[in-house]
Amino acid sequence: MSNIIDAIINLVNYKNNSLLENTAGNNRANNSGDGLEEYVKDLFAGTFDIEGAQRLEKIHETFSYLGNNSNPPDAMLRKGDAIEVKKIESPNSALALNSSYPKNKLFASSQMISQACQKAEQWDCKDIMYVVGFVQSNQLKQLSIVYGMDYCADESCYLRIKNTIKESVESIPSIEFAESRELGHINKVDPLGITYMRVRGMWGIENPWKVFSYVYQRNSNNHFSFMCIINNEKWATLENTSSLENLAGTENSLTISSIRIKDPNNPANLRDAKLISFSF
Repeated sequence: MSNIIDAIINLVNYKNNSLLENTAGNNRANNSGDGLEEYVKDLFAGTFDIEGAQRLEKIHETFSYLGNNSNPPDAMLRKGDAIEVKKIESPNSALALNSSYPKNKLFASSQMISQACQKAEQWDCKDIMYVVGFVQSNQLKQLSIVYGMDYCADESCYLRIKNTIKESVESIPSIEFAESRELGHINKVDPLGITYMRVRGMWGIENPWKVFSYVYQRNSNNHFSFMCIINNEKWATLENTSSLENLAGTENSLTISSIRIKDPNNPANLRDAKLISFSF
């Protein structure tokens, strides 16, 4: 089973931040957003230098689910964590989550995920990683990986806001509502009764570099830089951390530091965590 440690080791060993373009008709991606998602697949599957059927087989072994733009997540590691990939084109841009609120964890019971995702394997809850790339001229300049549990509040925080707004919208008198997973779906807006209106929530969240700027500062002079934060409780569940620590002993630009991060549900509380950074 692949995990975040395997991905970091592959990143350090590969040392390539070019995203593929669909110029000859047989490459893996047709724009920088797709290119980042393919890069992340290769990162976790270890398939940077593998093509064709062999790559497909390796990706099949690594992932139980690969998603689409309409429903989270973008991928699930087989018997492992879920992955959400986000691209930004400015280093200070926030992440556009659209109608999906931030995920502290991913639940199989969520209405936001597809049936294919729910049935991809036997699961109830998965930890979710946010993999964020700052892309410029088809070059991956900066990459960060943080877990939802260290980045986002519990689901109840977002559902409280969503449900309060939904109830307020639906309490408007003399309006015909239809059943909807959105904040509201209003029918027969006009006298002819032929117009409807959808009320949707558009969520966004500050990018990890801004959120964790109190423990990590980017160096824009680097050709490529990487940041990853893993709380100590999660770190202890990963069986191959010694392999990464050994690699850090031989790779000068790879560092693993002990830090303290804010609890997303109560910033007065601090969690012990690991900061993994790498650049070239």
